[in-house]
Amino acid sequence: MKTLKKLKLLFSLLLLAFVFSCTDSDSNSIDKSDPTISVRLVDAPGDYKAVNVEIVDVMVKMDDDSDSDSGWISLNAENGTVNLLDFTGGFSKVLVDRFPIPAGTLSQMRLVLGNGNTIVIEGETGDAEYELKTPSAQQSGLKVKINTVLEEGFTYDFVLDFDVEKSIVMAGNSGNIILKPVLYASAEVSSGIIQGTVSPSDVPAVASVLVDDKGTPETDDDFIISANTDENGAFALWGVPAGTYEVVVTPLDETSNYGSGSAMATVVNGETTTISNPIELQLKPGSISGDVTNDIVVAVTVKLKGSVEVLATVDSNANGEFLIENLPAGTYTVTVGAAGYVSQDIEAIVTANMLTTLADITLVAQ
Repeated sequence: MKTLKKLKLLFSLLLLAFVFSCTDSDSNSIDKSDPTISVRLVDAPGDYKAVNVEIVDVMVKMDDDSDSDSGWISLNAENGTVNLLDFTGGFSKVLVDRFPIPAGTLSQMRLVLGNGNTIVIEGETGDAEYELKTPSAQQSGLKVKINTVLEEGFTYDFVLDFDVEKSIVMAGNSGNIILKPVLYASAEVSSGIIQGTVSPSDVPAVASVLVDDKGTPETDDDFIISANTDENGAFALWGVPAGTYEVVVTPLDETSNYGSGSAMATVVNGETTTISNPIELQLKPGSISGDVTNDIVVAVTVKLKGSVEVLATVDSNANGEFLIENLPAGTYTVTVGAAGYVSQDIEAIVTANMLTTLADITLVAQ
């Protein structure tokens, strides 16, 4: 599964490189991203078989602690009817997932419910389902004071705790069962920031991390956070959940002489992690080709000029043609030889991402 996730990251990096390469130069600056929030619903247990509530929306009000009905922002929450008793004992219902909103103070949040709310109560003759009446004052959504500052670049998790036991009111002789929601809200920063630089700084690149969102072997829930470098080779990855990541940097131009580089970074929620050393983009390897005019099989060895260490050995084909790949840029000594012939040493200069073709070689018989 690790191999599959790495392949997914590499494929996504190629796609990102293509997309970013199509943008203008203004996109190479580090832009602070809007904070994002997630909202989960949990429940304090109640003594009922089921409490079904119709979720319509979750809304927030920024920098405004007033009772005015204006200024509310919809978070496009997942709507539908849920049984609150399903979300006890560590289970939760995700209503909003990483929704971007403006930075500032999140003053209030409200959970908007519909009219399709019911309760199931266990009786001596079996279970009975009753309509939950909702007072008109609650139909616009119960408001909860939050007053949490949301900073750029971070992701915040909010938990709405729906206290069922306190929210259900038996209305005396009328026989009505009334829903007066009692909610508690809590918030935590659930992400950090990774920042760093790339060398060479003048090679436009995209930095990315692959986030395993659920901590499972499956890849469907994974996602990529990325940012392109600025004119100084700097980047910042915002909203990265806590954990340890491989930060992969890839040039935007696929024809660049440089390939990817990477570094490890550990993220702590609510903090900025700075990669101390620049991430080095690696020069793409070059290659050497040649042709022995004797049309015989020859043995070819490659050493760095002035070194005795053999870096590569290949045999040519029957026509004397050979190719040596994946050689870092540099100056090499290529030795060509065959039984019954005098070996030749040839100097070859390898350039990154290029093929160096040697002049035709003719071996002299011994």
